Amino acid sequence: MSEATRETPAPEVQESLAPEGMALAAATAKTDTDTATPTPAATGTPSPAATAEQKTSPLWTAAGLVVVFVLTAGVRWLTDWVPEASAGTGLGEVAKSIEFPIYAILLGFGGNGVLTLLGIRDRMTAAFRTEFFIKTGLVLLGASINFGVIASAAGPAIVQAVLLIATVFMFTWWFAGLLGLDDQLRALLASALSICGVSAAVAAAGAVHAKKEQLAYTATLVVMFAVPMIFLLPWLAGIIGLSPAETGAWIGGNIDTTAAVTAAGAVAGEQPLQIATIVKVTQNALLGVVAVLLSTWFAFKTQKAVDGGRPSPSIIWKSFPKFVLGFLIASVVATVFVSMTGDAGSPAIGTANALRGWFLAAAFVSIGLEFSMSSLREAGWKPIVVFAVATVANLVVGLGLAVLLWGGFTF
Repeated sequence: MSEATRETPAPEVQESLAPEGMALAAATAKTDTDTATPTPAATGTPSPAATAEQKTSPLWTAAGLVVVFVLTAGVRWLTDWVPEASAGTGLGEVAKSIEFPIYAILLGFGGNGVLTLLGIRDRMTAAFRTEFFIKTGLVLLGASINFGVIASAAGPAIVQAVLLIATVFMFTWWFAGLLGLDDQLRALLASALSICGVSAAVAAAGAVHAKKEQLAYTATLVVMFAVPMIFLLPWLAGIIGLSPAETGAWIGGNIDTTAAVTAAGAVAGEQPLQIATIVKVTQNALLGVVAVLLSTWFAFKTQKAVDGGRPSPSIIWKSFPKFVLGFLIASVVATVFVSMTGDAGSPAIGTANALRGWFLAAAFVSIGLEFSMSSLREAGWKPIVVFAVATVANLVVGLGLAVLLWGGFTF
């Protein structure tokens, strides 16, 4: 992830701008890089535009895609090889319990370190498309979930999403204000924590005219806190003794990024993964509503005096995560297909599941490749404290709602 002092947002932020946030951010965000730059002929050095073009050239992007593919293939190989190689040893039982997201993130971190030492990681960041990989994988995941499960889970998922978003947003907004953060940064932190991480922060940034440095801070904090949660929440759920549905609801409602939710759900098991995904896409679907409410509040309370602007209802559609529709359509199509073909349709579903595994593994590899701690040095301590305290509050409230709403759920 790029540092907050750079002129472009982090790779994950850039990816999150498309497709959900790009139209909104492009319509509202303002840049501060409009000053003229000397020509190469005058200075004898490449212009910033030429340097950016070199760093994001198609050749470097292609090289980055090769890195992602090789590491993803390594993940698939390790997932099969490690349990076989350790069978009959003291590590055998542990190896069988390690799911592929763990290998993927570790290999991603390893690749990150190597590419950084070689000085070429930043040139390949356009290939580390976590959002694209994860959303494609989730659409394919929809093909493996019977639509009846989604329908039966919709009620508690909507209730949980509304209550959790409202509670966590208001708490984060209040606590950030208590520490003296400005309204724009408060909106970004509250949206990221209560809805869906970076995508929500991007939508909120467009709605409230936040600075791009504030967006970079928020995106860095999202990833910094989400990665440990991938391993922490499934472990805590096992200690507490939560059911698969409760575990999935807790994971889906409390981890900020969709990629990290999917990784944690995969670690917890297939049933928790299904519920975690349903809960998360329900929260994602409410992103547009929150964005338009924020835009309305800022327009009439703070921004009206500046430009008299009024929010457009089209913000809801611009902010709406379109992959949610793909997830639902895939589930409906697969459910109808299986009901019509019976066992004959199993190979097709198996192919979709195999592709899902590849895309999700690539997404988790990209998490490790994108990650950088350098931006945290620029953020200061107050946003970190806000994020940490609100995360704890989110976990407590989310656990209570998961037990209350999903305790009796059966697959």
